[in-house]
Amino acid sequence: MDSIDKLLAQLQTEYKEVQPEQQSKSATAKSFIPPSPKSASLMDNLLAELKADFAEEDAAIELKRHQELEQERIRQEQLKAKQLEVLQVQAKEWLAKVDPLSSEGLWFERFAESYSSKLEAAIEYLRSNE
Repeated sequence: MDSIDKLLAQLQTEYKEVQPEQQSKSATAKSFIPPSPKSASLMDNLLAELKADFAEEDAAIELKRHQELEQERIRQEQLKAKQLEVLQVQAKEWLAKVDPLSSEGLWFERFAESYSSKLEAAIEYLRSNE
């Protein structure tokens, strides 16, 4: 939007610079022709169209950026889900191998008490040991 505002300010400055020159030229002429209200209206319409075009372009860029962010978020969620699947397989294998009467097995039994399932506890245990 800054570029639109700068462009509008530049056009307005140029318009204001041209206007006094036209007035001084017309004042020295014998016949005075007032500036046409159509030209001012035309300039306003052109500026409005230009501003609308830039706003539309900015909206398209913002939409594209939002879509890219959403795609990245989805990709990250898919990656996390895949990693969880791998961890679940590893945790099931680890649970099948661990001797419940070994020191590690006894420790794990205490550790797993704070989880809703042994699988969830094993996943957390494997995550922390990566």
